Amino acid sequence: MGIIENKKSKTLTLHTKHSSYQMKIGNLDYLLHLYYGPSICDTDMSYQIMQYDRGFSGNPYESRDVRTFSLDAQPQEFSTQQQGDFRTTSIEIVNGDGSYSYNGKTAGYKISKGKYQLETLPCVFANKQDTADTLIVTLSDVVSNVQVELLYGVFEEADVITRAVKVVNKGDKPIHLKKIMSTCLDFLNGANFDLVSLPGRYGQERQVERQHMTHHIHTIGSVRGSSSHQQNPFVVLCDRETTEDYGKCYGFSLMYSGNFLAEVELDQYDQLRLVMGINPKQFVYELKPGETFEGPEVVMAFSEHGFTGLSHLYHDFYRTNLCKSKFVSDVMRPVLINSWEAAFMDFDDVKLIKIARAAKDMGVDLLVMDDGWFGKRDDDNSGLGDWFVNEEKIRCGLRKLVEQINDLGMKFGIWFEPEMVSEDSDLYRAHPDWAMEIPGRRGVRSRNQMALDMSRKDVQDYLIKQINDILDEANIYYVKWDINRSLSDIWSNKLPETKQGEVYHRYILGLYRVMDAIILTHPDILFEGCSGGGGRYDPAMLHYYPQYWVSDNTNPIDRLKLHYGTSFVYPTCTMGAHISDNGKYIPLETKAVVAMCGTFGYELDATHLTDEERAICKEQSDRFRKYYHILFTGDYYRLTNPFESGNMTAWQHVTKDKSESLLSVVVTNLTCNGPQEYIRVKGLEPEAMYRINDGEAVYSGAALMNAGLPINREISEYTSFQFYLARQKR
Repeated sequence: MGIIENKKSKTLTLHTKHSSYQMKIGNLDYLLHLYYGPSICDTDMSYQIMQYDRGFSGNPYESRDVRTFSLDAQPQEFSTQQQGDFRTTSIEIVNGDGSYSYNGKTAGYKISKGKYQLETLPCVFANKQDTADTLIVTLSDVVSNVQVELLYGVFEEADVITRAVKVVNKGDKPIHLKKIMSTCLDFLNGANFDLVSLPGRYGQERQVERQHMTHHIHTIGSVRGSSSHQQNPFVVLCDRETTEDYGKCYGFSLMYSGNFLAEVELDQYDQLRLVMGINPKQFVYELKPGETFEGPEVVMAFSEHGFTGLSHLYHDFYRTNLCKSKFVSDVMRPVLINSWEAAFMDFDDVKLIKIARAAKDMGVDLLVMDDGWFGKRDDDNSGLGDWFVNEEKIRCGLRKLVEQINDLGMKFGIWFEPEMVSEDSDLYRAHPDWAMEIPGRRGVRSRNQMALDMSRKDVQDYLIKQINDILDEANIYYVKWDINRSLSDIWSNKLPETKQGEVYHRYILGLYRVMDAIILTHPDILFEGCSGGGGRYDPAMLHYYPQYWVSDNTNPIDRLKLHYGTSFVYPTCTMGAHISDNGKYIPLETKAVVAMCGTFGYELDATHLTDEERAICKEQSDRFRKYYHILFTGDYYRLTNPFESGNMTAWQHVTKDKSESLLSVVVTNLTCNGPQEYIRVKGLEPEAMYRINDGEAVYSGAALMNAGLPINREISEYTSFQFYLARQKR
């Protein structure tokens, strides 16, 4: 079993295949954190905690004259509030008597087989073949009678531990929750840690930033109503010397799509604390007696094999335990063409059919009708919210259009932006109170649209009905679900003044309800998420969508960095990546090589391509299908770092049995008369022989991994290469 209790030492140890996590019911029943790292069998790690008088670090009243126990220096599983610990807290509560205090002590625990689930929030699941166990530790404040349940899920084979939290008001007065972190992890010595995060901006999402820990609180988060372009709810703590292949690193991935916060504090004693959960900005959540609040799940992983080892753990786990869509593994994703960059909103049914007919010659399986098909929508100033077909554009009607596309041997997809509304729309004129706008204040406009109040059940019900009616009207195979602004003017006309601090979170809960009622009821439709590109690319979204649009920036050279950063936690099979006209001087072949580090498709007008270009695209589409099993189920290796100076960017996919590999290389910076470049591959069998591109050249895995493949220098800048490596039979 993955969870071991030792009643004598009062320790609880969580074991995965290669890691251990230990806590202890310590002095005065406080729950202390002892260890997280490489496997320790069943060793009691209590000996690590040295207790002595810290001076100016207060002691719990119950400790009487003993000055050696202070929560300001003890490693805790869930940091308290106003109990002498001055580091960042896991919880902030306003009690029914107006006091700001929470003193949670261990009141019991329960171990069970299987993985816990949350009622209001998405979380990972256990498959039948998984060995998964659950630990629930209850902390109780005897004064307020508020309980905190700490939930731990242990996936032994996957080397993953999950954490979540519940707050239960068992008192007789309402309380107000102002901060709740889903995980708290204390390290006794964190001075040699680095913090890795994925900051960015629109069009440049999930860039990689690494910083040394200093004696400050390092804050990473979003207050934009979504997980955002600017930050991602994923961080890594690693040893200073950690590289791609070597060194200890800890990953923390939050399953939440709204405002989030990760705080990492190196304290006065060089101890390090990480907390992660819902961002407390404009968050005040009332819990009446008997009510429960659930915090989102954090997926934690540990590796001694550097960033690559950590990425492989997340990639494997998120491919199998995050999304139940059949498109994750059972059905090959289609090669699609999207109408947006081909026509923007200037199209009709005839034009779409012409694009589809031309795209068929490119090996495309699916035509996507993007923004502009509904309401009165000729530009981005009107129509959002009116989810009915504009028959001035789609004159034959949606069903007939889809039938004509199907008759070409192609599938059909459609675009929605459910969470938004235009002032110039029938929906807004009928229900202006459904849009978020603070009374007496004119709202902030972004892309000239407003956000619907997704916390309202009537708004949710409207969207569920309207979108389901469209999806059920015709043979729709694919849906692109978009959101194109950050949230502001946070206000709900449905809630009283005292509950406006709940709107941000209730918005996300309402969104998940809508997605449950639309996405999960259409298992045969492939859904792809989008938020002005990659502005809400998080594991909670990937619980619903098997793929997400990486960025609106389709320039393949920029995409090298975008794919690199995204791959630190998310598998390439989740990355929406297409070929477009962006980067006109970059060869079509290079665009294809980069797009194959993702779901592959096109964002262009197929009718403007020459017969020769369409033939090239056909070969590329066929090549994507040929290597699909390597790209979507194999291990991914970052061979070079595009953020560092270098002439080439290279990455590699290797099948799990190491029999096949696809090596991709893009030349980004040719220098005059420069040195010969060699790309050293990874993940092969050293003793096995591999044939290159089905040709005569055969080399050992050891040679390819240690000496590498030479890359031709007699080429133009932005040239790309793909090498297919096939293990030869012994």
